[in-house]
Amino acid sequence: MNCLEEYKKWCENPIFDEETKKELLSIKDNYEEIEDRFYKELEFGTAGLRGIIGVGTNRMNKYTVGKATQGLANFIIKKGVQEKGVVISFDSRRMSPEFSKQTALILNANGIKTYIMENLRPVPELSFAVRELKATAGIMITASHNLPKYNGYKVYWEDGAQIVTPNDKDIISEVRAINDYANIKTISEQEAIEKGLYKIVGKEIDDRYIEELKKCILNPQTIREQGKSLKIVYTPLHGTGNTLVPRILKELGFENVYVVPEQEKPDGNFPTVSYPNPEDPKSFKMALDLAKEKDADIVLATDPDADRLGVFAKDRKTGEYINYTGNMSALLIAEYEISQKKEKGILPKDGFIVRTVVSTKLTDAVAKYYDLKLIEVLTGFKYIGEAIRKSEENQNGHFVFGFEESYGCLIGTYARDKDGIGAVMAICEAAAYYKSKGLTLWDQMINIYEKYGYYREAQVSIVLEGADGAEKMQLMMKSMRKDTIKEIGGYKVLRFKDYDKNIIKDIETGEIKETGLPKSNVLYYELENDFWCCIRPSGTEPKIKLYMGVKTKDMESANKELEKLKNSMVDLVKNCV
Repeated sequence: MNCLEEYKKWCENPIFDEETKKELLSIKDNYEEIEDRFYKELEFGTAGLRGIIGVGTNRMNKYTVGKATQGLANFIIKKGVQEKGVVISFDSRRMSPEFSKQTALILNANGIKTYIMENLRPVPELSFAVRELKATAGIMITASHNLPKYNGYKVYWEDGAQIVTPNDKDIISEVRAINDYANIKTISEQEAIEKGLYKIVGKEIDDRYIEELKKCILNPQTIREQGKSLKIVYTPLHGTGNTLVPRILKELGFENVYVVPEQEKPDGNFPTVSYPNPEDPKSFKMALDLAKEKDADIVLATDPDADRLGVFAKDRKTGEYINYTGNMSALLIAEYEISQKKEKGILPKDGFIVRTVVSTKLTDAVAKYYDLKLIEVLTGFKYIGEAIRKSEENQNGHFVFGFEESYGCLIGTYARDKDGIGAVMAICEAAAYYKSKGLTLWDQMINIYEKYGYYREAQVSIVLEGADGAEKMQLMMKSMRKDTIKEIGGYKVLRFKDYDKNIIKDIETGEIKETGLPKSNVLYYELENDFWCCIRPSGTEPKIKLYMGVKTKDMESANKELEKLKNSMVDLVKNCV
């Protein structure tokens, strides 16, 4: 794409409104800004369309959203499934309500019925609603945990999971086939309502979703007993979580839930945090201040679209609040859910756990202990949703738990995306249960390590923005592929996996076999001592991501070895360009 030619088209084409042209004229002498806005078109990644809000082909605006929606409409019509309709929801970000309404009206103009949420709602509820309403597809306007300048557009299919191959590629082809923005259809809201195509939904879906979540509770009596004393601090980080979290905790019997007042209301500018991401401990500052004031047992935060959960838990021995990584909180929930189902005789004999390739190997140990099948998938929760769908279609096993290291998990099949609301419910139930046994969540985490080994993981992101950054990422990945790396941080590489080339290479013997997973730009290194590390470009942000994990016999050595491996991996990648 010639960025200057595309810029000129947007400046001159009458299809673009005066406000758009005014913004473009303001950058006419800034080539770097023009290049960044027009060097490519936004593409569907691991979580759909995502970009900075603004004017340009590489930005989230009414034209790029319109093009994506018209392409999706064309795909739905070609599939002949337009009668079932599309569910649309949105989060608290800037332009989310506007993009959601525009999306609905474009679909309506193509004769496709839409169910649009009356107000902002979490991602997992959208996933649930697609299944509940038996819709063809779902659309969530959100940029998840990204910076305030971002927004995005996630597409779900009829199973409630994000789109996967071949649908994702076919939709992208339909979007790319739209060469003229004038071909984007539209209709007035009034006309859409009169034709019965534009339907508002809300409370009835909330009620059904909450009802399904409650079915996952394993020890309701324990909650009622311990819920009188367990203290919980929660922050939605100005996002969607507050629409449902306080409600479900109250209805279950948790009486001491304190929502951070400064972060309670939706606000797309996220004024109290620099980065609305529960992966970032700095986002917990206000919640931790409140926790200390209230002497809370656990501190919870969901991201703006409430599919991720961050956790701090108080260690009563030291009085400190300890941060849980996404791997730690997921496996704490998993061990609770699985052990309790086993104890109650309701753990499926053909049950399976799903984790992504960059998630903790502690999962493997848990699966082996409980005699569950372990399924490994690529990064992106859509692949976990796909694994559930395939198991149901083939009548091959029952889903027990799924998660990815980036703070997202799912405890049931009522939805097919990671569920921060369900995770809040599950970890609060676990806290109540362990409290009844005289244990804190941190006590239980140590028990898990003592039972299976001290598995510790880390993740490092190297930010590389713009066209130059994208080129650097390609060069890094190319260089890592080209060289046969035999050791990292003093640890011998046993096997090298290149998911893009679909190969697993034994470094010692040279033997090569297939990964068995779809192509993806991911490189994985199996090291001695059950250590590992991995590198991949983010599918949603201008970052290259490094992952690593170790296993030792105690916390001190695990942390020491992890730090050593992390530093070595960062040096290795940075020296690639």
